[in-house]
Amino acid sequence: MQTSIPTLLMRGGTSRGPFFLESDLPTDPALRDQVLLAVMGSPDRRQIDGLGGAHPLTSKVGIVRRSEQPGIDLEFLFAQLQPDADRVDTSPNCGNMLAAVVPFALERGLIEARGDLSCYRVLTSNTGMACDIQVQTPAGTLRYDGTAHIDGVPGAAAPISINFLDTAGSLCTGLLPTGQVSDRVLLAEGDELEVTCIDNGMPLVILRASDLGLSGYESVAELNDHHSLKRRLEALRLACGQLMGLGDVSQKNYPKMTLIAAPRAGGSLSTRSFIPHVCHDAIGVLAAVTVATACVLPGSVAAALAQVAAGPLKRVSVEHPSGEFSVELALTNSVPPTVERAALIRTARLIMRGEVMVPAQLWPR
Repeated sequence: MQTSIPTLLMRGGTSRGPFFLESDLPTDPALRDQVLLAVMGSPDRRQIDGLGGAHPLTSKVGIVRRSEQPGIDLEFLFAQLQPDADRVDTSPNCGNMLAAVVPFALERGLIEARGDLSCYRVLTSNTGMACDIQVQTPAGTLRYDGTAHIDGVPGAAAPISINFLDTAGSLCTGLLPTGQVSDRVLLAEGDELEVTCIDNGMPLVILRASDLGLSGYESVAELNDHHSLKRRLEALRLACGQLMGLGDVSQKNYPKMTLIAAPRAGGSLSTRSFIPHVCHDAIGVLAAVTVATACVLPGSVAAALAQVAAGPLKRVSVEHPSGEFSVELALTNSVPPTVERAALIRTARLIMRGEVMVPAQLWPR
């Protein structure tokens, strides 16, 4: 009385979730989303009846297919679920889950190794963003073990290089959707805050933690328990969503909210990222790319606090609650500068292969 669906449970960066071939899921998006909710066990904050891990970072799904577009090897659709909500959001990207796309495709035979180092071009169907992903395939075999360490994940693994080709305006009209490098947003009762609204792979609202009466170095638990802060951030998020041309974002997972402070661990900037209502234990890949971009934009809220060396090639170390995230940006010589390339290292691992079961009355296949 249940329908079985082939799946690989994979970690990508600091996220985790089941990956599917597009052909193994319903073709109707509405039915597909109902199946994914059943797979993950949502809505239920424990996700006790599914594969979800009771956290937004472990309530993610990857859907992959071989591409028929010239110059593109794979197409990746990311789906964000929430433990206690019945929504499936396929509008934003996820750079962490992106790291597991090529390993999944190699495991499922969608692509073949191309020597000891294999590089593939992946198109994210959510926003139309392309990137080149390189994995280690010595003797034609995908390698998971290695010496690359990323903060937020225990141990080490083989490095996966992701080179983003065009990230500006992933969901907004451009890099600076308000047309300004910084804006002053007036909230209820005269509450005015200076922010930078920016989208270089992920729509973000960046603001100084000190403007909210915080140090910016609070723990994740402290921030998640700070309910008045979260109400204030949500009011700001709703207002900025309108300014960024995103409309009513009350039911959307973006823009993300990022509190910043001066670095204190040798990096470029300290961050506390909300996704959007829960403080992230680390920071998302594309959020880190977007924060790093703000650090090199003169006049932004982040630029005033960031410590970044001069030169056209910028290495920005984004500090977060569980470590740091390094992003390499190549800039043009224009005024203001634009980002030509954003590169970073992630890791991934196959955790389990098998079949996930959903009720047959939901999808008899």
